[in-house]
Amino acid sequence: MSRGKNSFIPGEDIAQVVDWSFAAVDSQSDRFAAKLRAQEMQEALQKEENLRQVGYAEGYGAGYSEGFAKGHEQAALAGQQQLDDYIAQQGQAAAERFSRLFEQVQLQLAQQEQQIAQGLLEMACEIARQVLRKELSINPNLLQPVIREALGMLVLDNRAATVRLHPVDADVLAGTVREDFAGLALNLVPDASVTPGGCMVECAGAVVDGTVEKRWQKAVARLGLESRWEQDNDVH
Repeated sequence: MSRGKNSFIPGEDIAQVVDWSFAAVDSQSDRFAAKLRAQEMQEALQKEENLRQVGYAEGYGAGYSEGFAKGHEQAALAGQQQLDDYIAQQGQAAAERFSRLFEQVQLQLAQQEQQIAQGLLEMACEIARQVLRKELSINPNLLQPVIREALGMLVLDNRAATVRLHPVDADVLAGTVREDFAGLALNLVPDASVTPGGCMVECAGAVVDGTVEKRWQKAVARLGLESRWEQDNDVH
């Protein structure tokens, strides 16, 4: 049966209606609110944890990057230092080798220079010997200063002196020597054992060796040489 707009509900119908209790609604609301608060708290905790993890990751990443950079820099410096040390050691070793080589070269040059100088000196002495031999052979008068020097080394005291000369020199110088030493009692003795250009002066047992060989030996000895006046290749 339909009812109009202004109809009312009969009492018998109302008797069948169950009373509504608000207590159940309030309890569900409280539980829902608590659940929301718990969820919000969980989300806040999770957010805080996430932020902490992000901060830790960022800090760790920065520390790792910084540590890696420092380690790389230290490794580069250590490598450069090792390279510098190696180069320095190699340079020092090369310098020492060069110094030793330079000393050896200097020593060899000095030895060669000494050998060259020795050779030149010996050659000069040989040239002088040949020139002197020629001069003595063509100019016996060169012997006069030698005889004068030999006589001056002796204390004659008016005693006779003997002068031994090569026969050729004795023939040429006999008159000249007696004139030069007219105040002395000289005895000129030709002696073939005396080399031309030399003499032996004797007086009262004293002998002055004025031979060419002796004079030549003294001259070359002053130069640090040893050279005989007569050579095996000399042509007489």
